[in-house]
Amino acid sequence: MAYRISAKVLVVIGKNMRKARKNQGREQIEVAEEAGISNSFYARLERGEGNPTLEVLFAVIKALHVKSSDILPF
Repeated sequence: MAYRISAKVLVVIGKNMRKARKNQGREQIEVAEEAGISNSFYARLERGEGNPTLEVLFAVIKALHVKSSDILPF
């Protein structure tokens, strides 16, 4: 059974991802490619619309070169 992250938490994660990316002056496509996901899925994550797996979250955090606590609100 797949675990779903609540919509409120997804929005917070997305805002934190966008903030980290913009602070680095990077484009969505750069982070998406480094994380190994499509640009459209990365954009959905930043908007809080996608439900990423733990592996995808880890890849995005690694691609952003930040600590997980900078992205995850828990």
